Amino acid sequence: MSVDSLNATFAALADPTRRAILARLAHGEAGVTELAEPFAMSLPAISKHIKVLERAGLIARGREAQWRPCRLETERLQEVSGWLDRYRQIWEQRLDRLDDYLVQLQAAQAERDDPPQRGDKRDEHDPD
Repeated sequence: MSVDSLNATFAALADPTRRAILARLAHGEAGVTELAEPFAMSLPAISKHIKVLERAGLIARGREAQWRPCRLETERLQEVSGWLDRYRQIWEQRLDRLDDYLVQLQAAQAERDDPPQRGDKRDEHDPD
């Protein structure tokens, strides 16, 4: 995924109205008027949001006579998901290492807080 397309995708996803439009399109195609219904904004304003989503490759517009349905394009979202997965793997590995380290620290602290008693198996090799 190129830097420019990644930037355009994240810029498009940064706006809550555009994310809501994508959520609606996840249920199927819709026209601009239908997409505008839940929002208190004009059709031209919704059209601008749709153009941003279209330029980012997140939606496509078709043509059926007078109706121009919008539909979700999942390829770009899959690319973003793949990009994010690489970072998710890095952070999961780091968190796993941190978890292992914390377990070691807790075991060492428990050892200090609970010294071996006379007759404990931990004490068998003591020369006393």
